[in-house]
Amino acid sequence: MKFNTNSNVYIIIYSVVMVVIVAVLLSLAALGLKPRQDENILNEKKTQIVKALGYDVATTSYDEVVAEAALLDAQGAVVNNDVAKVFEALQDVKGSREAGSFPIFKAKDGSVVVPLYGAGLWGPIWGYVALAPDMNTVKGIVLDHSGETPGLGAEITTAKHQAMYPGKTVFEGEELVGITLKKGGADENNPHEVDAITGGTKTSDGVSAMIKDCLVSYVPYFVAAKVTAEQESNELNTENNGK
Repeated sequence: MKFNTNSNVYIIIYSVVMVVIVAVLLSLAALGLKPRQDENILNEKKTQIVKALGYDVATTSYDEVVAEAALLDAQGAVVNNDVAKVFEALQDVKGSREAGSFPIFKAKDGSVVVPLYGAGLWGPIWGYVALAPDMNTVKGIVLDHSGETPGLGAEITTAKHQAMYPGKTVFEGEELVGITLKKGGADENNPHEVDAITGGTKTSDGVSAMIKDCLVSYVPYFVAAKVTAEQESNELNTENNGK
């Protein structure tokens, strides 16, 4: 049977068939590439964690520096240390926090890395902040965004901006104060301030709020870790004095 290739029926059938074929091919391609895409996403997150800890990502791997990945509850207790589940939670940090589940990464030197998620001027901002074993001093930070203005708010992603955080502290005594991006320039005598982004006030305010809002959920863990570290230090001193 010969089809009239100029008829509307033929054109419609041909179009539908082509759409179905293309859709099937795209679906197969997506399924085939998904494992590789997931692996790339995982590697990117691991790289950001290593970078937040202050290591050179070109020479240092995640497995070399991270000892444990875990999910904490609101009381700071570990409820899950399945690495796959922890990284799954990083796919939706906001949702995970709202569900009362808080991802954390503990480095082999006792430092910790906490994921960050907040709002900038034009959209979400996120990243990771690493704290030294004292659970107070910032070792490093990684910040990113989805739509901040180039040359203004987007400057939070630059090495120059992120280099201002190491050495700053997030506690004032027992109170969590976070890190404030100070408009007009940080007070060099204030350990809780860094320079705000010039022309990026809303983004700077968003970063300040994000750091404090995210860290506050980990305070019970930080307090418990400090107590444990002090006890271990006292025990070690007692043993050394007894020798």
